[in-house]
Amino acid sequence: MDKNELQDYTRYLETFVTENRKKVLKDVLKQRTRYFTVALEDLYQMHNVSAVVRSSDVFGWQDLHIIQKRYDPKLSHKIAKGAEKWLDIYRYEDTQNSIDALKKQGYQIVATTPHNDDVLLPDFDISKPSAFFFGVEKNGLSDIVKQQADVFLKIPMYGFTESFNISVAAALIMNSLTERLHQSDINWQFTENMQAETYIKWLEKSIRSIEMIKRDYFENKGV
Repeated sequence: MDKNELQDYTRYLETFVTENRKKVLKDVLKQRTRYFTVALEDLYQMHNVSAVVRSSDVFGWQDLHIIQKRYDPKLSHKIAKGAEKWLDIYRYEDTQNSIDALKKQGYQIVATTPHNDDVLLPDFDISKPSAFFFGVEKNGLSDIVKQQADVFLKIPMYGFTESFNISVAAALIMNSLTERLHQSDINWQFTENMQAETYIKWLEKSIRSIEMIKRDYFENKGV
């Protein structure tokens, strides 16, 4: 559809939702970003994946990348609270494919794992779009990620325990970087086209019997 057709379809969908719903969708869209994103490498615990999905939505990080080499994690709706319906989730069977895809989109690869050259979270440079990789619960990130990472990121810790739970680490990083991003002059928000496309997706997800409604609309348009 061209721009005029998209606008016409949007107005049609809006007739099926309340004014309050439209306002909520538009307000949330203003806080959405693709400047930062998360990649989960081979996590097998469902609650960790689901918790990261929920945090991604809470902090406005639209895209989530899930690498499934050995495990195929299912989302827990009880934990994710339906957050997955508002995100764009990409799945890969190979870590290298995910790295290549993210680098092609302009992201630097950030390994969230202790390393000799690691950067502490408060000192992380937010001037570049970044993809933050989190590894499997037992063994951490694969050598593929470590070898190709542009930055190694570490959360400061002051106790005896040497690491955070994956979902906790992701939430801490997203919280810290989102606050800094919002206070910066970086252009982190969705473009006008991104907002328009995502708004349509969210309208569709907000409407019951959407398939029937879409069919009627496009049949009337002769499509």
